[in-house]
Amino acid sequence: MKDTYDVVVVGGGAAGLSGAVALARSRRSVLVIDAGDPRNAPAGHVHNFLTRDGTPPAEIYAAGRGEVARYGGRVETGRVTALGQDGERFLVRIGSRAVAARRLLVATGVRDELPDVPGLAARWGIDVLHCAYCHGWEVAGQRIGILATGPMAIHQALLFRQLSGHVTLLQHTGPAPVGEEREQLDARGIAVAEGQVEQIEADARGLTGARLAGGHRVALDAVIVAPHMTARAELLAPLGLTPAEVRIGEHVAGSRIEADRTGATAVAGVWVAGNIADIQAQVVTAAAAGLTAGAAINFDLVLEETRKASGRRLERLAFEPSRGDRPAAQHQG
Repeated sequence: MKDTYDVVVVGGGAAGLSGAVALARSRRSVLVIDAGDPRNAPAGHVHNFLTRDGTPPAEIYAAGRGEVARYGGRVETGRVTALGQDGERFLVRIGSRAVAARRLLVATGVRDELPDVPGLAARWGIDVLHCAYCHGWEVAGQRIGILATGPMAIHQALLFRQLSGHVTLLQHTGPAPVGEEREQLDARGIAVAEGQVEQIEADARGLTGARLAGGHRVALDAVIVAPHMTARAELLAPLGLTPAEVRIGEHVAGSRIEADRTGATAVAGVWVAGNIADIQAQVVTAAAAGLTAGAAINFDLVLEETRKASGRRLERLAFEPSRGDRPAAQHQG
């Protein structure tokens, strides 16, 4: 016998938990399945989240799980291994167990794929960063290297120059800056180090620099990189949803599941929220997207229940004799 919920939420990050709170507050039966591996786990703090700036990600998620439970929702630690559909219900397999859902909210995020540079991954989320708004303040005034692998490198260099006067573009595998881009770098005093980066170096105190081909070393305190952000969407393939490329010009920056502004996908009954739908979403915007999706799912269920109630009412009326057809009461006496 399968447990049946109004909504199963796959993913217990900001988007999934926010959607679950909205649904639980609308008295929906909600189950959140959280694999416990959020994208920002390596980060020490969340920033630009009004009233929660500087809070460790784990604390935000723990508070979110508590809010879901406060309104009657359930949060379970586990990993969804398969999604399917059986008539009007979705089937969600969690290991050897299966549950059913009337609607799905998938908030599994993205997978950050870093350039294959030795030493880079070990410092990810600490002093190898990608977002000026997430962690820029924390490296302000430091020696910052921009690891170029595509067109985002110039954008990142200009953003981080706002925070520090010591910014170097590590050309690596990116195109050589020419024309307007070169003029922009020169105007802001951003140095360009040619040659591929062979090693990101660090010691017990943190990142110390980048070693280039030929042995030249650039002393640095932080490295900025644009990872390839791949949607964690493998579970959705059996339902007919596959990721679309996200391009910046001709450069593929990542992938996403396409959806409307509420998170509704091309498959009826399936919503997405957070980075799986928007690779640029930060924690606060992912939470907002979860709320939007939760509200849309609730109203979709309201409409379905109203249609069914109306159908039952018409069915009853069809079988009830009209007043004129009712037999007259017989009186004795």
